[in-house]
Amino acid sequence: MDKQNVAILGASDHPSRYSHMALVQLLEHGHRPLLVNPRLNSVDGVKCYSHLNDLEEKIDTLTIYVNPQISDSLAKEILDSGAGRVIFNPGSENESLYKPLRKKGVEVIEACTLVMLRTGQF
Repeated sequence: MDKQNVAILGASDHPSRYSHMALVQLLEHGHRPLLVNPRLNSVDGVKCYSHLNDLEEKIDTLTIYVNPQISDSLAKEILDSGAGRVIFNPGSENESLYKPLRKKGVEVIEACTLVMLRTGQF
């Protein structure tokens, strides 16, 4: 499996949150998490960015943990992220973004990043 730069939109510093569990598992699997949350400076020593468009690295996969209202407000950043794949985790599904993402050639997946990592489907 190729190691990827994975942007986590809705990163959290609370260990009980799924986005935090994704950070831990991505690190365990050798991926490079790129955290996005405007309210945090870092999580577990990993720098956190305020916006997707603040990231300087290429994003291979964008995994979304924010609700549809938030992702709607960030639609331009999501569409302009350059990610080749966007994973909408349970609770973050936003069908209004699927068609414009697919039109850009982005693979759109409704799935749980944690399950994908654990089962080798990531």
